[in-house]
Amino acid sequence: MKTVLLAGGFGTRISEYTGKIPKPMVEIGGRPILWHIMNTYAFHGYKDFYIALGHKADIVKQYFAQYHNGNSDFSVDLATGKITSLNNSADDWQVTLVDTGINTMTGGRVKRMQSHLGSREPIMLTYGDGVADIDLNSLVDFHKSHGKLVTMTAVRPTARFGELQITENQVTSFEEKPQLAQGWINGGYFVFQPEFFDLIEGDNTMLEREPLEKATEMGQLMAYKHEGFWQCMDTIRDRDFLNKCIEEGNSPWL
Repeated sequence: MKTVLLAGGFGTRISEYTGKIPKPMVEIGGRPILWHIMNTYAFHGYKDFYIALGHKADIVKQYFAQYHNGNSDFSVDLATGKITSLNNSADDWQVTLVDTGINTMTGGRVKRMQSHLGSREPIMLTYGDGVADIDLNSLVDFHKSHGKLVTMTAVRPTARFGELQITENQVTSFEEKPQLAQGWINGGYFVFQPEFFDLIEGDNTMLEREPLEKATEMGQLMAYKHEGFWQCMDTIRDRDFLNKCIEEGNSPWL
């Protein structure tokens, strides 16, 4: 199953870093948070990644272009430039990097990935700034069990994000960043059927607006409730918290 990661936004709330690098490349524990998210998917057997780029796309491309040699010992023939790996400790992931535009909205980025993803099986999707100890196999099993168009992972953090209202695992209301009433919000780990692309109009479409709201109205948006660890990296404080988790050996997403 293919996994899309949204890694093209400007990350203005953590601009101390994103003036130089894209938000998903901000490091926690010495590695970009994007790597941590991908590692969670890979742990559950999902290793075919499609990264939707935008802001400072070249930095993400360079990171993955150099990833193999950076994680392996090698020798170089200086006369020819040929590099020979002496071992291979790099991750066995397939990573496709697609520049989806500087100003494209989240829904538009997903839409631009459509031609790379095919139309025969469900697709996994998440943002490039949130880690969790989510059981992704259980998420996929849940998605396949209900037969609806989209599954959104629901989590219970602070009242800074869009709120979900859920009745028997079906999303009955989705609002972006209201005052929390029930306590469940969009945790950002999705599974969707290829038909979901039809609900995305174009580059200016926000995933969190028309497409998900329309899916809700159609009764096609279901919630997978994740009661475990979840943390986004929206601010310097969030980054420091995640680094502290790693330093103290309390990083449940690893």
